[in-house]
Amino acid sequence: QVQLVESGGGSVQAGGSLRLSCAASGYTDSSNCVGWFRQAPGKEREWVAAIFIGGGSTYYADSVKGRFTITQDNAKNTVSLQMNSLKPEDTAMYYCAAGLNPPDVRRQWAYRYWGQGTQVTVSS
Repeated sequence: QVQLVESGGGSVQAGGSLRLSCAASGYTDSSNCVGWFRQAPGKEREWVAAIFIGGGSTYYADSVKGRFTITQDNAKNTVSLQMNSLKPEDTAMYYCAAGLNPPDVRRQWAYRYWGQGTQVTVSS
């Protein structure tokens, strides 16, 4: 089992920044990829970014490319999502998820473990 806890959410004005963290505990060897997803009210959950632990390969949705950066801190078993130039449309509940060799990092079904989420609100 892997437990994931997100933190760092909050409220900012458009153009501001936030840094989300996803702390993993438990049998972390059972997963090698961490993804971030978000869900706005009334909308489906969508993929935001992903990173393969160790190798460090990163992937981003087009909507956040160039503004968001996903990084890993292996010593702390933490994956962070640095979000810059935030827009009101980035407002959502953000979730981190962990999986083992996901065939498609963009798909929710590829991840076995999920956190409870952290709220991000961007005002115009």
